[in-house]
Amino acid sequence: MKTEKEKMLAGESYDCGDKELINRWHKAKQLQREYNNTSSDDTKKLSALLDSLIGSRGENVWISAPFFVDYGENIHIGKNVEINMNCVFLDCNIITIGDFSGIGPGVHIYTVFHPSDPSERLSKNSNFWKSQTAPVHIGKNVWIGGGSIILPGVTIGDGTTIGAGSVVTHDIPPRCIAVGNPATIKKRLDP
Repeated sequence: MKTEKEKMLAGESYDCGDKELINRWHKAKQLQREYNNTSSDDTKKLSALLDSLIGSRGENVWISAPFFVDYGENIHIGKNVEINMNCVFLDCNIITIGDFSGIGPGVHIYTVFHPSDPSERLSKNSNFWKSQTAPVHIGKNVWIGGGSIILPGVTIGDGTTIGAGSVVTHDIPPRCIAVGNPATIKKRLDP
């Protein structure tokens, strides 16, 4: 029988009130609070906190505080990545960000969703709604403009730019510029 965490990562309906998940959620909140309250020039402490908060990261990753996560451990970041302030990563499934990518301020990345039918959202034995997840993959050398929202299950190809304020509801191929709500391709870049 699968644990609730295994169900969560498999994209199946799961109970986010499960003890293992809640314990990690609380730990992540403690680590993010400490990270967000650490002086921006205390790079040694910030680095140690990131090592405890997120799943993995390459060299030269900069995340400006404040930074908010659900679990943190499901976030995997490549090398030479900059994430600006006020980003929210709901990492109930895997979030990957490729090398040399940039994430603007106030970007939200969601991997979790709930049933649309209100009668299917409620759990009889939990205070939390029934949830499902899908991973988000952001390629290498991608720029996500400030205030954008990336929805569950989306893949953004290498070398793509997402314009500020866009809502990305579906996969975006490599080497293009996409903007709007929903984000649509406005230009394809030469190879």
